Amino acid sequence: MASLHTLANSFPGWAFFCCCCCLPLLLTSSLPLKGAPGAHHACRLRKIHFQQPYIRNRTYTLAKTASASDKDTDNRLIGQQLFVNIRENNRCYMMKRVVELVVKDVLLTEVKSQYPYVEEVAQFLASLTSELSSCQFSGKRDHIEKNLEQMKNKMEQLGDNGKTKAIGELDLLFDYMENACTDAPKKGGNKKKN
Repeated sequence: MASLHTLANSFPGWAFFCCCCCLPLLLTSSLPLKGAPGAHHACRLRKIHFQQPYIRNRTYTLAKTASASDKDTDNRLIGQQLFVNIRENNRCYMMKRVVELVVKDVLLTEVKSQYPYVEEVAQFLASLTSELSSCQFSGKRDHIEKNLEQMKNKMEQLGDNGKTKAIGELDLLFDYMENACTDAPKKGGNKKKN
């Protein structure tokens, strides 16, 4: 029988070598490992994103500044109500959608000039949603859309104060995103006093 070296040097031998040795390796390496998480690996962020003191301080400072102008202490936009009927494995997708909404409909509007650090925080949040671009929901989407619609409606009902409230809750948004999307999510979100 010819050695592997001799087989690999001739075209028929090379083809035989690839079919018998390489193809099975290629096929099995592209399959997910048994017990490994499937499609939801795309819905994970590294914890380090949330451990940067500079952006955390900017986000919390911005939230505190806007919160001082928030005239409505009865309503909350960012909270556990976002997760009503949302399965655990869809929570990061839900937060991605909430962040996209807040960046587009709040931070990138005329409020940019009203508060400090808006553009830096918007850029940071947009980078997170960009990193989660492959994150998709699993199962039915109805509850996700319903909860998002309720948040949008509440923000619109509050008028100008709706945007102020959304900015005032950026610290909550930061925490909920971290809890839902990092590898070791904490239970629940941080509580915020009015």
